[in-house]
Amino acid sequence: MIKAGIIGATGYAGNELVRILMGHKEVEIKWYGSRSYIDKKYAEVYQNMFEIVDDVCMDDNMEELASQVDVIFTATPQGFLAGVLTEEILKKTKIVDLSADYRIKDVAVYEKWYGIEHKSPQFIEEAVYGLCEVNREKIKGARLIANPGCYTTCSILTAYPLVKEGLIDTSTLIVDAKSGTSGAGRGAKLPNLFCEVNENMKAYGVTSHRHTPEIEEQLGYAAGKEVMINFTPHLVPMNRGILATEYAALIRKEDGSLPTYEEIKAVYDKYYGKEKFVRVLEKDVQPETKWVEGSNYVDINFKIDERTGRIVMMGALDNLVKGAAGQAVQNMNLLFGFDEAEGLNLVPMFP
Repeated sequence: MIKAGIIGATGYAGNELVRILMGHKEVEIKWYGSRSYIDKKYAEVYQNMFEIVDDVCMDDNMEELASQVDVIFTATPQGFLAGVLTEEILKKTKIVDLSADYRIKDVAVYEKWYGIEHKSPQFIEEAVYGLCEVNREKIKGARLIANPGCYTTCSILTAYPLVKEGLIDTSTLIVDAKSGTSGAGRGAKLPNLFCEVNENMKAYGVTSHRHTPEIEEQLGYAAGKEVMINFTPHLVPMNRGILATEYAALIRKEDGSLPTYEEIKAVYDKYYGKEKFVRVLEKDVQPETKWVEGSNYVDINFKIDERTGRIVMMGALDNLVKGAAGQAVQNMNLLFGFDEAEGLNLVPMFP
């Protein structure tokens, strides 16, 4: 058994980490960190944990925690981990960070898009971007994992094979994504009140959403060149889920024809055919958030538009599982040599 600590255990992603780790046969949770609920029983914050978790919430003392556990999950706002991380902490424990503090390699880009100073840029280079299906081998030897976000995981995985194989013109890539309200966190915010969200749908962060450079950077590695996209997120009145619909011009073959369905499908199968948590759907079956809810799966499909010469790529995932806590546990499994799916064999919930 390894010992785990969670900082930010009372947020939505933190609670999802607790739920998943409670079913993990190789992990014991030693520390439920929550600055807002210190000394309060965890099951009083989340009643679903009554008679399951008896522990009380503790503070966020990373130095003390690092001496007690093998891995720390930080489900915290941007800037927290960067402000407290030291070499001494990393020598004692591994860290899976669910914030964006170490996802972007260019510190100037991070500071521009997030509007805060990065307090420990010396750790950015060694941090491994924890997209397991892409960086599996790098993750295994890491001390610090930058766990990708929900929009980014869905957006990157949906387009990655075609970008990697040079089958689309990345300068034409548009990502249109929708998210359930849990993606905004548990904090009280006026735009997230029931009356504000219910019976409504809205775009936000138009041309300025801070996940944009993360998607561009990772797809840029796949393309082997700089990638610039249009990314527009939308808030929809549901608890969980991300649906990304992506558009790009296909690169025509030498004879001027477009790649066929079979050729595109073969590329997706090349990258995801053996992946446990990426499901490439059957022809003309479109991804839906309800079929991945509560699970670590990403459902992906595509449709070629012969009329316009474009391809429409679609992906769906649960923003709290594969988009946050599930992916973090998947990363932890790789770090410690466990079965990658341990604790994550979660059948999607419906209805």
